[in-house]
Amino acid sequence: MAFTKALGAGLAEQGIRVNAVAPGPIWTPLIPATMPDEKVESFGADTPLGRAGQPAGLAPAYVFFASRESSYVTGEVLGVTGGKPLA
Repeated sequence: MAFTKALGAGLAEQGIRVNAVAPGPIWTPLIPATMPDEKVESFGADTPLGRAGQPAGLAPAYVFFASRESSYVTGEVLGVTGGKPLA
């Protein structure tokens, strides 16, 4: 997060915006392919929402940063974490 904030501040004068999306546990086909079955069953259960997110729930964060509506936003980290705080 500090790396994003520093770059955002440092590059703002050049008209360059720096933002980041910090995803929490997001369900993808790689999850069952890379984890033991017992971990797959509980993947994302430790979030306040009690489940993993879906890629479709993550995509709007990227769309926001690419949109004109974010033209006054730089140095920000948008957490899509199911309610888990960013470190």
